Amino acid sequence: MTNDARNDDRLTRSDWIDQGLRTLATGGAGALKVGLMAENLKVSRGSFYWHFRDIADFKSELLRSWQERMTDQVIREIAGKDEPDRLKFLLKRAFAAKPRLDRAIRTWAMEDRSVAAIVASVDAERIAYIAKLLVTAGVTGRLALPRATFLYWAYLGQTIVMDRRHTEIPVSALEDIGKLFET
Repeated sequence: MTNDARNDDRLTRSDWIDQGLRTLATGGAGALKVGLMAENLKVSRGSFYWHFRDIADFKSELLRSWQERMTDQVIREIAGKDEPDRLKFLLKRAFAAKPRLDRAIRTWAMEDRSVAAIVASVDAERIAYIAKLLVTAGVTGRLALPRATFLYWAYLGQTIVMDRRHTEIPVSALEDIGKLFET
């Protein structure tokens, strides 16, 4: 038995998804090539086809995983926090995150309508959740959605700022900024 065959036996679907997300973040959607990812994982291409029907199936699972990890999981984490701290926690988490994967997903969405539809759905879910947090913090329903949208725009815009001096804001300043949107 070759070393590749032993590695193939232990490699999971999740290992491939993780590799795909890393590949997407560093090389974009065009880098999602079975051969290259298999080489990086030190396994044969057959391992990929054991877990996925084809590259389209894999890409669909990548998008599902991105949504789960970067939206659904974050919402569950926030739900576990004390109510007054949820918006602060979200702001700290969002603006401290490394934006490479989100940026790669959005670039991919500009080239692929089906990806754009998924990203639009995720955007709507995220904005609705931020609006819900704002209402809980005392913002009227009429003002919550525009404020949530503005906060989300700021989050997305952070990913394209090129001057590194302006890509991070101290946590204390984020708390202060969050108060601007609460009432």
